Amino acid sequence: MNTHFAIYISNKDDKPQLIEHIMFKNSIANVSNLKGELFSEITLNKFIEEEIIHGHFNVTTTTSNSLLHSSEGERKQALLQHIISKKPDYIIVDNVFGNLDVAKQAAIEKELTRLSNSVQIIQITNRVAEILPFITTIYQLHEGNLVAFKPFTASTKNETLQFVEALPKAYYPVSKNFNPLVKFDKVSVSYNNRPILNNISWEINHGEFWQLIGANGSGKSTLLSMIYGDNPKAFGQNITLFGVKKGSGESVWDLKRKIGYFSSEMLRGFKRLDSIANMIVSGFFDSVGLYKEPTNEQIKITEQWLRVLKMYDNRKENFLDLSKGHQRLVLIARAMVKHPPLLILDEPTNGLDDFDIKLFSELINKIAKETDTAILYVSHRKEAGLNPEFVYELVQNDFGSEGRKL
Repeated sequence: MNTHFAIYISNKDDKPQLIEHIMFKNSIANVSNLKGELFSEITLNKFIEEEIIHGHFNVTTTTSNSLLHSSEGERKQALLQHIISKKPDYIIVDNVFGNLDVAKQAAIEKELTRLSNSVQIIQITNRVAEILPFITTIYQLHEGNLVAFKPFTASTKNETLQFVEALPKAYYPVSKNFNPLVKFDKVSVSYNNRPILNNISWEINHGEFWQLIGANGSGKSTLLSMIYGDNPKAFGQNITLFGVKKGSGESVWDLKRKIGYFSSEMLRGFKRLDSIANMIVSGFFDSVGLYKEPTNEQIKITEQWLRVLKMYDNRKENFLDLSKGHQRLVLIARAMVKHPPLLILDEPTNGLDDFDIKLFSELINKIAKETDTAILYVSHRKEAGLNPEFVYELVQNDFGSEGRKL
């Protein structure tokens, strides 16, 4: 009978080192003589790097796409099937449910439960609620050692950082001459005769806080790309952004100046050595890294954001030395320094632990309360501490996803 166990970690723990100890050093599990596979973003990143370097791919999704050009949900499903095909003795599953919709979470849970009859499952998770139901032996890391998990530990961590400093005022006041900020009027999109969006009508107004939900493949990324990106499918449609009809002469850079953007994908492969302060101030220039000399006013706004985050004394430290959760707080500040009319958060909580979720939620709620910036939060998850006012759902059918306000 296989002995399955879970290890609950925080974002401060060294996950790559933990995985190495499990697979190669026998210090945590006696598996070094067994054939094992790693179901993790770490594995996905390696496959994607190989795709980029060599121009071909060994793991394909159900739609025959490469991992690079697939959604996170499609990537995870493809990786799991690839791992199963290799018939391992054990599988380490890391952040197994991140970026998956409810139905696909249930499908992967069912598949892992089936596998658990013949394959040892070792789960690494930073969310208590995501521990697989067939696992009853649970550990956590304490000073580098495995100790028995105490169920109350994660839920009673009440040392949440209080963001008590006021947010800085806008560098340029947000213009309210255009409202709604975003307007889709009966927008339909197809790719290769496959309908993606069907008759979408939706408005986002000043200061509103929206969550966009929908199953993997329902068209959320397509919809976002027509707001923030340069998706050619947006041209010729009835889409108005910041008072200007899409395709009437504005550049993608004109739009990006009015939008703050953060995605959990932004940190994939990021290796630049920049200070925390430079990362924040670079948001004025829509660059990753600082290449221009900021003005005195821009420096003052950056310093106030550092005080809000309680990082002013650490401002010269390396951004990459921060925990994953604090890196995201810095990147949210980077997106907000120019006080944009619209802030887009694309799957922002993927990979965060229970404690950092509280920090993230507190900061976003503060932005919603203290600024005129509208927020578009895209996620399958309903985080307990996050308080969007409105929810817009994409519902799939054979004619493309239709939208509805919940």
